[in-house]
Amino acid sequence: MKDPSNTTLDRIDLKILRALHADGRLTNADLAARVGASPATCHRRTQRLFENGHITGFRADVAPASVALGALVMIGVVLDRSSPDSRNAFEEAVLKIKEILDCILVAGEFDYFLKIRARDLADFNKLQSQTLIALPGVQNTRTFFVMREVRENARLTF
Repeated sequence: MKDPSNTTLDRIDLKILRALHADGRLTNADLAARVGASPATCHRRTQRLFENGHITGFRADVAPASVALGALVMIGVVLDRSSPDSRNAFEEAVLKIKEILDCILVAGEFDYFLKIRARDLADFNKLQSQTLIALPGVQNTRTFFVMREVRENARLTF
């Protein structure tokens, strides 16, 4: 996959991205009609958008409670030292933990924010005491239990 910032998008590319971002289940024929291109052109352009990294995948948005993952927890992480080696070790360990949905390197009071889904508080407590506490290089953490999700995974505006 190429770096998407190194490729230029024209008006049709942006229309394709907007349409697929709004509804990833569009058929190529429906997508072509919506963006004003032939199906062959639309297919070729969509493939190029994938290859260049503008489209990274498609998935269904699943209601977490329907699969017994109702607890959402955010954790601010401070590493004991901020070096490339300590960050790499931390990031590699995080990638192995399936409950961590997002790991974001940030500037400010914390080094990282983790977004975690668990069944409930007892499930999170088990994850915290057995797995998260052992992450490499962690100096301290601050845990935030989400009371209500006002807006999550909003669509991009471009």
